[in-house]
Amino acid sequence: MSGRRRGRIDVARLESLLVRMARQQVLVIGDVLLDAYLWGVSERISPEAPVPVVRVERESFALGGAGNVARNLVALGARCSLVGVVGDDAAGQRIAELALADGIEIDLVIDPARPTSAKSRVVARGQQMLRIDRETETPISSQTRAEILDGLERTSAKARGVVLVDYGKGMLPRAFSRSLIGRFTRAGIPVAVDPKHDLIGYRGAALVKPNRAEAARLVGAAETAIGDSLHLIDRLRARVPGADLAITEGAGGMTIAEAGEAPIHVPTAVREIFDVQGAGDTTMAAIWLARLAGGSLLESALIANAAAGVVVGKIGTASAHREEVGERLSEIIDAFRENA
Repeated sequence: MSGRRRGRIDVARLESLLVRMARQQVLVIGDVLLDAYLWGVSERISPEAPVPVVRVERESFALGGAGNVARNLVALGARCSLVGVVGDDAAGQRIAELALADGIEIDLVIDPARPTSAKSRVVARGQQMLRIDRETETPISSQTRAEILDGLERTSAKARGVVLVDYGKGMLPRAFSRSLIGRFTRAGIPVAVDPKHDLIGYRGAALVKPNRAEAARLVGAAETAIGDSLHLIDRLRARVPGADLAITEGAGGMTIAEAGEAPIHVPTAVREIFDVQGAGDTTMAAIWLARLAGGSLLESALIANAAAGVVVGKIGTASAHREEVGERLSEIIDAFRENA
């Protein structure tokens, strides 16, 4: 991966990266979720309790968590294998069907003792009214870990890079994460991490990408420190030395720091935001794919900002396609130059 930081940044350069991104093969390992949606209308309050009544008109499903990262990688043109754990239930079967329909290779271990992690959202008039979660946070068993490791002999053979996606649902306990990073590092395959609850297990990763609230929680910072991403970068470096860092900040863009270099704030071009759900997954997919394609961390962050800008303009768990990202590059570059 290139260490180039600023250099020549223009649309042609980033477009060439988008082309090379489509030549990559990535392995995604992590908590796979099923996102279910009940779409309807709400026109009255229930006589039973002071809550809105939603009349459901349709239902839809999408890959969430690590599945959404994989889905975005494929939308950006890459080839992707997805490794995760599901229950022996309808939700697990639905995840397999969705992944295959999206062109994602799957190696899903079925654990009958665990439910498939699923989030069901009730949406009316474009607004989320309620979310219902079905999940467990219990770490996966030693037998399940062994099955995953056996499968990696097949799925990791052609991978140019790996993404570990930790949603805190038990797929990536600390010792297992450390063993995976050690395994891939010895094989010369770089690993990116989207952490939620731990950093120690991810030492040795090439890229670590939390959002700002997660970064504060991961380093034990007070809530008042959340707005100071430069301060958080320093504290993250102490816990994952040698890693490139990217702290996403929603409409504020992100703050990045290549290993050994000063942090850079990368603003984004703000459009109308309909739904921020899944934007972090999109950012993870885009920034890592661009890095694997030879982009600097700054170039990769610009592309990731463009991709995140696409999905927040959509409702529900969404993905950013390469053509959509290309259309946003000019305004993303302009926003960076105006604030550089």
